[in-house]
Amino acid sequence: MKKKILFVVSLLFGLMFINAGLNKFFNYMPPPKDMPENMMKVFTAMMAISWLMPLIAVAEIIGGALFITNKYRALGAIIIFPVMVGILLTHLTIAPSGLPIALALFAVLVWVMIENRQKYLPMIR
Repeated sequence: MKKKILFVVSLLFGLMFINAGLNKFFNYMPPPKDMPENMMKVFTAMMAISWLMPLIAVAEIIGGALFITNKYRALGAIIIFPVMVGILLTHLTIAPSGLPIALALFAVLVWVMIENRQKYLPMIR
C-alpha cells in the first residue's frame, strides 16, 4: 500500500513540475492577478537573466519526468531539490501566502529522498 501511495504522490508531484517547466517555455498559464509587487520585481529580474528561466524549466521538466519513474526517482529528486529550495525560500521571504503548498511539496520531496537514502550513500562516501 505504501508503494502505491508513494507512486501516486510522485506522479502528481512530477506532473506539477513538468507543467511548471512547460509553462516557462509556452506561457499558457497567466500569472495571478493578485501577485505581490515584490514577487513581480523578482520575476522581472529573473527574466532579465536570459538563461536562468530556461535552465530552471529544463530542470523542472527533466526532474519531474524522472520523479515519476520508480527507477530514476532518486535522480529526479536530486535535480528538483535546488529548485524546490528556491521555491521554499521565495515563499518564506516574499510571498508567504503560498508557503503551505510549498511546504507540502517540500515534504513530499523529503519523503522521497528518505525512501531512497540508500541510493544517495555512495555520493556521501
